[in-house]
Amino acid sequence: MKIPKRLQPLVDDGMIDEVVTQLMSGKEAQVFVVRCGEQLWCAKVFKEAKKRSFKQAVQYQEGRKVRNSRRARAMAKKTRYGQKEQEQAWLSAEVDALYQLSQAGVRVPQPHGFVDGVLLMDLIQDEEGQVAPRLDEVTLSPEQARDYYAQLMADVVRMLSAGLIHGDLSPFNVLVDDQGPVIIDLPQAVNAASNNSAEMMLQRDVDNMRRYFGQFAPELLKMDYGKEIWHLYEEGELHPEARLTGTFEPDTAEADVAELMAVIEATKEEEEDRLARERADRDED
Repeated sequence: MKIPKRLQPLVDDGMIDEVVTQLMSGKEAQVFVVRCGEQLWCAKVFKEAKKRSFKQAVQYQEGRKVRNSRRARAMAKKTRYGQKEQEQAWLSAEVDALYQLSQAGVRVPQPHGFVDGVLLMDLIQDEEGQVAPRLDEVTLSPEQARDYYAQLMADVVRMLSAGLIHGDLSPFNVLVDDQGPVIIDLPQAVNAASNNSAEMMLQRDVDNMRRYFGQFAPELLKMDYGKEIWHLYEEGELHPEARLTGTFEPDTAEADVAELMAVIEATKEEEEDRLARERADRDED
């Protein structure tokens, strides 16, 4: 096929030997199947900001760290330079997340490089060597639904153990190869520790999966993995191999009001003593 303009520099540099076909065109990127040596890979070509329909919601960007203070200030002020840097940070987010999650054992496409807004990564294939279907294109038996749901919840746990939440997990962002689900599309991945919407996003991701798999295995609709996973995370008890029960019992024990008031009063007295000492020091001067 004709080489797309955005891929031509990678062909010229020998990173891509052949553009085989276009795989899809979505709201944020076009994806092509490319040949690199003996391997078939994906080339995800991110669209420019003005051409994307998916907006860089502040909700997703909250908590993302920018190492360079000048860039951070420019991004906060929304200068032209800052907008350019914000765009680059958004594009880099998926690459960083893929490398991090791949190392954490999450089933994601293995990344191979990111050049000028083009992400090279593994092509996910089914057992016949064809491009793997999306989860929403697959009809599952109850056994498969239970198995795939368990695999995805295990990956959600590994992701959160690595500090990340997908943020837009749905049957449209999961491929199915011969071993099961593979999570894709991560430019909106959020840092769980520094994003105020993290708990809501995790619960939404889990609920999306629960509702989908519940079509094939209705008993899964009774599971409450989202609250259980987040509770373990908040308590510092979440780890990649954590065993989940699918149930969550909130702590309904009443707070000890008297003890709480005693702590507040003690804190107030300490603050009053501190202020009194400061006034005494000033009077002596």
